[in-house]
Amino acid sequence: MQIILKKDVENLGLEFDTIDVKPGYARNFLIPQGYAVLATPKNKVALEATLEARKEEEAKLVAAATAKIDQLKKVALSIPAKVGAGDKLFGSINNGDLAEALAKAGVEIEKKFIKIPGNTIKRTGKFTAKVRLHRNVEHDYEFDVVSDAPVEAPKAAEKAETKEEA
Repeated sequence: MQIILKKDVENLGLEFDTIDVKPGYARNFLIPQGYAVLATPKNKVALEATLEARKEEEAKLVAAATAKIDQLKKVALSIPAKVGAGDKLFGSINNGDLAEALAKAGVEIEKKFIKIPGNTIKRTGKFTAKVRLHRNVEHDYEFDVVSDAPVEAPKAAEKAETKEEA
């Protein structure tokens, strides 16, 4: 079922996006809550008129979003996390954690504009998140999740040292 979003909806889309959703989700949640309207021909024409009237404002929003993306491209980010055996994290990293880390690095992006594939990260390594600040401005941001613990010496070396001392 095609709908037109009237407000930004996290993990779904931004205001004035035309998207496909399951009919029950649209009928039972999005439309009654005022987040969306059906994408009828009449509503599509009204959307086009609204977007035409907002063209100057949209140009300013696109310019601001592009500037923010250019600022984001300059930031290389490594997120430290507690790690157990086999590079598994204790807990997980989500879009809120990434937004917080970016804010500390000097780039303010709301978590609703960040989409991590699978919604959470549970291992260390290199990952990519999609940052969508406007319907026309998207960027795939790469970042690392690393262990916050210092690298420890192997246990075998410690055992060998204690045997030599005895």
